[in-house]
Amino acid sequence: MLTWILLAVAGCALLVLVLAVRAVLVRLPALRRAVLALQRRQAQVEALATQAQRLQSRVEALERSLAEGERRRTLARPGRPG
Repeated sequence: MLTWILLAVAGCALLVLVLAVRAVLVRLPALRRAVLALQRRQAQVEALATQAQRLQSRVEALERSLAEGERRRTLARPGRPG
């Protein structure tokens, strides 16, 4: 009798394990698609970050250029207040 009880408990545990594994395996394709989407998004973010750095460099160069132009105009008009 004890043998049957142990077999029933082991069978139930095995059934629960199989059902849990099945639930995970069913979700794997969706998880794979989600991972691929996240990787594409990460690549987009990295490209945008690179572009933002380039734009920041251009803005800084333009600011320096404008400051230099202002300084030259001020020096070109010594009699007028800047």
